[in-house]
Amino acid sequence: MLDISNASSFADYFVICSAKSQRQINAIVKEIDKVLGDAGVDVHHREGKAESGWVLLDYSDVIVHVFDPDTREYYDLEQLWSKAKPVIRIQ
Repeated sequence: MLDISNASSFADYFVICSAKSQRQINAIVKEIDKVLGDAGVDVHHREGKAESGWVLLDYSDVIVHVFDPDTREYYDLEQLWSKAKPVIRIQ
């Protein structure tokens, strides 16, 4: 999770995660939708498909990126947003 609030005007946080397969990407996205939906938080915008290697879920202040490993390495958001402050990193 990156705190991008000082480097961005459109969101406060990026959550960036990887999944090893399209099935895992879909499962992660589905669970995020379910848990946040149950909490009354609806997705503002959704982009991408598991088949593309990247799904983006925009919850306004928090944007979730779910990548396959190759796509995550290619786009390297952590480097692109290197001015952002890492909040938590789980491996």
